[in-house]
Amino acid sequence: MGLFSKKELIGLDIGTSSLKLAQLKKTAKGYELVKAALKPLPQGVISEDEILDKQIVIETIKQLFQEQKVTTKDVATSVSGRSVIIKRIKLPAMSEDELEESIRFEAEQYIPFDINDVSLDFQIMHNPPKKDEGDMDVLLVAVKKERIQDLVSVVTKAGLNPAVIDIDVFALENQYEINHTHQEAGNYVVLLDIGADTMNMNILWEKETVFTRDASLGGNDYSKILQTSLGLSADQAERLKQGEYVEGVSADQVVPLRENFYEEIFSEIQRSFDYFRATSDNAPIGKILLSGGTSKVEGIDAALAHRFELEVEKANPFQKIQINPNQFDTGWLTSVAPMMAVVMGLALRRVDDR
Repeated sequence: MGLFSKKELIGLDIGTSSLKLAQLKKTAKGYELVKAALKPLPQGVISEDEILDKQIVIETIKQLFQEQKVTTKDVATSVSGRSVIIKRIKLPAMSEDELEESIRFEAEQYIPFDINDVSLDFQIMHNPPKKDEGDMDVLLVAVKKERIQDLVSVVTKAGLNPAVIDIDVFALENQYEINHTHQEAGNYVVLLDIGADTMNMNILWEKETVFTRDASLGGNDYSKILQTSLGLSADQAERLKQGEYVEGVSADQVVPLRENFYEEIFSEIQRSFDYFRATSDNAPIGKILLSGGTSKVEGIDAALAHRFELEVEKANPFQKIQINPNQFDTGWLTSVAPMMAVVMGLALRRVDDR
């Protein structure tokens, strides 16, 4: 099954804390939103990108599709985390057919897994312009077959056809391209998605991936800090994360805990930036586009902007999408927009896209 795969699909994002669904229709003016929904998953069902209770996930997918009255069976879903390796490598210039034949041999030098245990794909890159015209840049992607098989099994048993298996960071790129028709020349843009368990980073140059990284950090780490330090329930911790009042808890207690969490996240981002800058040219990062459930933690966008002295914008994957206000609660769409970035990118996929 190709990782990079013109038939309309349902986007299905199977996250740690929730399932997200989106469906789009191509129109003369762009794309129109047909379906958008989010359904929570019980805590502990998925952890660190591993599906621990497949039956609950299967039943929740079925419920979501039934509630939304979705009859289309073909879906695009995605993976991220430790089972995914993405590397931009430099190879001697060759045709795509020649690369297809040699990619397995080339990949063995860069993939830390047994080459027989992964599914491989690649994309020849064009940006930034090559310094050595005798070489070409290739984006190499490897995903553990076991991870794909688990995902395919769950989706199939829910009565659906996993027509495309994508990567979270590429789904982020898809929705960015549609919603941001212009990118500031000469600057990199960072797509940063912070979910419950995983932080995904995709750095773009002229809307093309030049660097990606996943880290095992997310909103659940903040929840654990709040629960352990303040003796709260999971529900109370979640409410505090969103900036709501919880009886018996003062702001003076929460602020230092929140700042400790920010420091964990920001230190990981700094390490990624340092590595990226050491291996790229000197062009500056222009802004960070922030998405994922953890982007809703009170003040995280302002803290991020202050720490890195960059413009930080919360992602709105509905920005350039036609929306019928009689069909959708626009207030709800606004509130969940940063959490829907990946699934909207998946809904833009078509079978046989590359």
